[in-house]
Amino acid sequence: MNISRSEPSISASRSRAFVPGASCRVAATGSGKLNGLRFAVKDLIDVAGYITGGGNPHWLAEQVQSTRHASAVARLLAAGASVRGKTVTDELAFSLEGENWHYGTPVNPRCPDCLPGGSSSGSAAAVAARLVDFALGTDTGGSVRIPASFCGLFGMRPSQGAVAMDGVIPFAPSYDTIGWFTRSAEMLASVGEVLLDNGEVATSHSAPTLLIASDAFALCDPAVATYLQGAATALGATQQIEVFNGDWQAWLSSYQILQGADIRMTLGPWLERVQPQFGPAIAPRFAQLSDISDQQIREAGARRTKYRQQLQQQLTNNQILLLPTSPTTALAKASSAEQRGDFYARSLSISAIAGHAGLPQVSVPLGLLHGKPTGLSFIGAQGADSQLLQALPAWVRVLEDSGFGANLPAAETLA
Repeated sequence: MNISRSEPSISASRSRAFVPGASCRVAATGSGKLNGLRFAVKDLIDVAGYITGGGNPHWLAEQVQSTRHASAVARLLAAGASVRGKTVTDELAFSLEGENWHYGTPVNPRCPDCLPGGSSSGSAAAVAARLVDFALGTDTGGSVRIPASFCGLFGMRPSQGAVAMDGVIPFAPSYDTIGWFTRSAEMLASVGEVLLDNGEVATSHSAPTLLIASDAFALCDPAVATYLQGAATALGATQQIEVFNGDWQAWLSSYQILQGADIRMTLGPWLERVQPQFGPAIAPRFAQLSDISDQQIREAGARRTKYRQQLQQQLTNNQILLLPTSPTTALAKASSAEQRGDFYARSLSISAIAGHAGLPQVSVPLGLLHGKPTGLSFIGAQGADSQLLQALPAWVRVLEDSGFGANLPAAETLA
């Protein structure tokens, strides 16, 4: 397969995608499927010889240079790709909007008046601006999927444990994954063949059955729901199922409790000792961690077990779940605090479907709705990462032939 590079549409400095003052360049260490390609690395992931700053100056001040690459970075270098920068992240990954109070917010090249989505904001912005060919991010509660939707990219959150997590700042380990962004379905699969522990993309002898998560679509803004349902229809999806069973708030609450318990375990001692300063949107989220009780954790854990069992039963026999990546188009920078809070709750609820069960999810760009990007997602069964990547190009062709994605321009707004 021939994967070509293209020239940047905006400069690296104007994109604000990369960590300020931290030039990071690492040559490929081998030759393989990714020869000659350039990639960026979210500043939660170790690159040997560079400090991993986590998007917060207080965290950065206590760190030293990494002595080895994270396994994911090492695999990509060995496959012929080279590192071209460390990218800005929302502080310690605790956001979906894409803003960083300390280092600035990366520009969304597809819609400069919109947020890039987070927390892997810089990685998404760098790929959308064609500064690199692909980029690594992390995804706990949507931090690859939401920026992919907002920036008009392909984004992959793999099955839990399918990509090695060593060399990554732990946030909420029972949900954390390494994901990646590309501008094409083919490159998404190529990167997956290098990163996934289940090896090369598998060959299936039958087309997957597409199921529509009707109650996830119901959480969308009306125009978004109508647009995405049109895309689902174009794909031939007719069978509808409910995931939330009438209580999406329970899925949200369970996620926030269990994520919070994880964060308290991984970052709690540092938070208590350092008392770091966070941005105004992030600080309250960290402050609320102390309110979580042991009983809440036990009850949420029991619900998560039920959710996993339910999804295992729903996604058998080569079935794929269709759902919105985000309930909204790319969020405007001018959005109010109330609008952002509403977006955050609905987005986390939808993202928790794959998160609770550790399932692989791919977000596909569908073009511009009222001038703003949006995305459609595909969720597979646990370990079905290769199945998703194999089927994706055919789905994308159907969508493009049906008019979805055809109106997504090159990222040239700030050229």
